Amino acid sequence: MAEDRGPRPTNFIREIIERDLAEGKHKTVVTRFPPEPNGYLHIGHAKAICLNFGIARDYGGRCHLRFDDTNPAKEDVEYEESIKRDVRWLGFDWGEHLYYASDYYEKLYQYALRLIRIGKAFVCDLSPEEIRLYRGTLTEPGRESPYRNRSVEENLDLFQRMRAGEFEEGSRVLRARIDMAHPNLNMRDPVVYRIRRERHHRTGNEWCIYPMYDFAHCLSDSIEGITHSLCTLEFEDHRPLYDWFLDVLEVECHPRQIEFARLDLTYTVMSKRKLLQLVEEGIVAGWDDPRMPTLSGLRRRGYTPEAIREFCDRIGLARKRGAVADVAYLEHILREDLNKRAPRAMAVLRPLKLVLDDYPEGKVEEFEAENNPEDPSAGTRKVPFSREVYIERGDFMEDPPKKFFRLAPGREVRLKHAYLVTCTEVEKDPDTGEILAVHCTHDPESRGGSPKDGRRVKGTLHWVSAAHAVQGEARLYGRLFTKENPLDVEEGKEFTHYLDPESLVVLQGCMLEPSLAEAAPGSRFQFLRQGYFCVDPDSRPGRPVFNLTVPLKDSWAKIQKKGG
Repeated sequence: MAEDRGPRPTNFIREIIERDLAEGKHKTVVTRFPPEPNGYLHIGHAKAICLNFGIARDYGGRCHLRFDDTNPAKEDVEYEESIKRDVRWLGFDWGEHLYYASDYYEKLYQYALRLIRIGKAFVCDLSPEEIRLYRGTLTEPGRESPYRNRSVEENLDLFQRMRAGEFEEGSRVLRARIDMAHPNLNMRDPVVYRIRRERHHRTGNEWCIYPMYDFAHCLSDSIEGITHSLCTLEFEDHRPLYDWFLDVLEVECHPRQIEFARLDLTYTVMSKRKLLQLVEEGIVAGWDDPRMPTLSGLRRRGYTPEAIREFCDRIGLARKRGAVADVAYLEHILREDLNKRAPRAMAVLRPLKLVLDDYPEGKVEEFEAENNPEDPSAGTRKVPFSREVYIERGDFMEDPPKKFFRLAPGREVRLKHAYLVTCTEVEKDPDTGEILAVHCTHDPESRGGSPKDGRRVKGTLHWVSAAHAVQGEARLYGRLFTKENPLDVEEGKEFTHYLDPESLVVLQGCMLEPSLAEAAPGSRFQFLRQGYFCVDPDSRPGRPVFNLTVPLKDSWAKIQKKGG
């Protein structure tokens, strides 16, 4: 379980829970995180995870992990295992409280039989399309099914035969008998069970009828003794049905459903269906593509669970829809976290050779470099230096503009931790004019990067010794979409129209300092002057692959500084 980081700001959910405890309604707070195993979790789910597990922790209760596996057509063990992995990675543990809606299939079936016996459910032969037509609209009441007034005996017989597999898929459903004129469409005789000829990944072919989510969810909560069912706002209109099932069936435990606004993030989509589309159409490399908002994608990109938990805490809870979190704020919190924990290193992503003509050939020095100036306990490392080094191609210009403070002909700059150097010559390809190398001289009295005469040098460059460089690959990930709200589509276009073709740039032949050669997958670093990077699982010993987690430039801090 993630550590308790002290008091948190109160919110309307905590106020309700504290009032319930003070009034003696509950002695122990029991929450649950109930994902459907039909896709990978994304950062929107992280908010629900942090809320449910955090509430249980803070009030000395427990949080269950329950898979609402009531739709075998879309569920898979792969999704189930990924969800467990993601919840643990975020820092939470359900202990012995792992459950499945499929654990309760027999109990749910018995509850359905009870609904029939008390005249609150009936078997309906209308087709799915006819049920939709009979349902009515927001302004017009629905029409009762012609099968609504079947006798209890007939309904019991038909429902038991549905379970026995006598009927074809789609030919019959069990519906609750409530009110076809109810202003809430969810209360207009909703479907409770349907026939599905699908093998379930846990129960096999034992069942050919499966409960609908609204029926299974509230009763699973009740069976487990959940006290507070915390849901996102799309379930607000379903709450009357949630309560109706529990009241009519007279269950012993009646959880309280409380809704909160879901997390929406700029420049991304949170729909599982649309994320699945990106995966199936090959637009991304999989659910863990670092451009995806999935927790597995964020983890591969280099996000820390601490930063995600902090983000969920800071954005807080809202009662109503409308608030969309700025992805720049998430990146800002991530930088704060990585700045404290990520060791520094030098990496040249687009290398240009720099030759020190007055430096002895074959000579090698070692310079001491701090691993993290924010954490003195991180210590230092030795960085080799030689006559030829690599610098960033963008750090040299032959004819620089006025505010370019890096290397240019006749200009002096500092090589970080090493020497001051002055450009004396540019070596070019005679046919193409491409710059092949820059030649410099160095000031031997400036060892460590500080001139003895105290002269000021504006430019400081990172570098890597050519003789000791490790070649690697850098994958520069950006935002997947160019539009702040990709779902706000123009007529005739899909959300995929706003995909950014530059959301991934792959650089081969990057030159890295030797300390990075054996960096383990998942390790995070700050590449000086570049950004924060994470070692990708595709890495191999001596051939590391680094993913750009987030650039150093903090657009959120800039917005706040301007008062935006």
